[in-house]
Amino acid sequence: MKRKILFLGESYRADAITWMKGLKEFGDFEIITWELQTSNSQRFKRIFEYLFSPIAIRKIIKREKPDMVIAERTTSYGFLAALSGSKTIAIAQQGRTDLWPEESKLYPFKKFIQKQAFKKAHLIHAWGPVMAIHMKTTGVNMDKVLILPKGIDLSLFTPSTNNSNKIEAIVTRSLMPEYRHDSILKAFALLHQKGIDFSLTIVGDGTRLEYLKDLTTALQIENKVIFTGRIPNTELPKLLQQSNIYISMPTTEGVSASLFEAMACNCYPVVSDIPGNQSWITHRENGQLIEVDNIEMLTKELIWSFENPELRNQAIIRNRKFVEENANYDINMKVISGKYHELLDSRNS
Repeated sequence: MKRKILFLGESYRADAITWMKGLKEFGDFEIITWELQTSNSQRFKRIFEYLFSPIAIRKIIKREKPDMVIAERTTSYGFLAALSGSKTIAIAQQGRTDLWPEESKLYPFKKFIQKQAFKKAHLIHAWGPVMAIHMKTTGVNMDKVLILPKGIDLSLFTPSTNNSNKIEAIVTRSLMPEYRHDSILKAFALLHQKGIDFSLTIVGDGTRLEYLKDLTTALQIENKVIFTGRIPNTELPKLLQQSNIYISMPTTEGVSASLFEAMACNCYPVVSDIPGNQSWITHRENGQLIEVDNIEMLTKELIWSFENPELRNQAIIRNRKFVEENANYDINMKVISGKYHELLDSRNS
C-alpha cells in the first residue's frame, strides 16, 4: 500500500513543490497538503487562524490517516507538526535560523516554539551547512539532522556559455525589500555613468515591482533593464543560459536554490557576503562576495569579474561540477525519500 504524507506549509512555493515532487517521484508517496488560508497581510486574523489550526490538522490526520507529517519552517508549520500528534514527523529549517527578524518582539516566543519543534521531530532537514550550525548551538540532537539540499533538476538547468563582450546580468529573487534590488540598480547606474555597457534582467514579482521600475527610470537606465514579471519555472533556464553574471544580494539566506540554478547554467555568481552564501562561494575564486548594500563594492567587483574572463570561465566549469556532485535533485531526493521510508520502518517495527 502507498504510504501517505501530510505536508504542512505553503504548497505554492517553488521550494515546497520541489520537495513534494521528489517524494512522489522517488519515494512513491501520496501527498496531501494543509496550509493557513489567511494572507500574511492580515496579521491578527492569521494569528487567530494559527491558534486554532492544531484542531483542524488533527481532524485531517484522523480522517486521512497519513503515515507521517512533514513541515517547512521550524517556527511556524514545524511547530504545528509537533502538535499534530503524528507518530512520525520530519521538519525543515528554511532560513539560516528561522528566528527572523531578530529584533522582533516575538523573538523569545519563536525561540521557544522552535525548541519544541526540534524536540518532537524525528528527522530535521538542514538544507545546507549554515542551518546545521544554528541547530548545533541550539542543542539539537544532531543524529536527527540530515544535511542535504533538495537539489535542482540538472536536466532542465543545463550549462550554456555566454561569450558576450558585455555584462549580461540576471537577478531571479522575488521583488521584496530583503533582496535589495535597489542596491543592485544603483550599482548598474554607476556602471552606466562609467560608460560600461550592460543588460540587466530582473525576473519575478513582489511588493517592490512598481518602486523598482520607477527607480530604474530615475537612474536613467530603463532601456537597459528588463523586468520579466512572474514567469513559469520552465522558462527560467533559458534566461539564465542567456546571461553571464548572476546577482543576488539578500540580507539573510538559508540555502538558495536560485544560486544552484545559476551555477548549473554557467552564470558567474556575484552574491552578498553572508553565511548562507559563504557555504558555497569563495571570494574571487568561484564567485564574488559583496558586503550587503555596499553599492561601490558591487560596482567595482562587477567590473573586476568582467575584466577577468579567464578566471570566470574556470569558475563556471568548477561550479557546474560542484552542483552535479552536491545539488543533484535526482540523487538527493532519492536519499531523502529513502530516509523517510527507513524512518517509517523503524517507527513501525
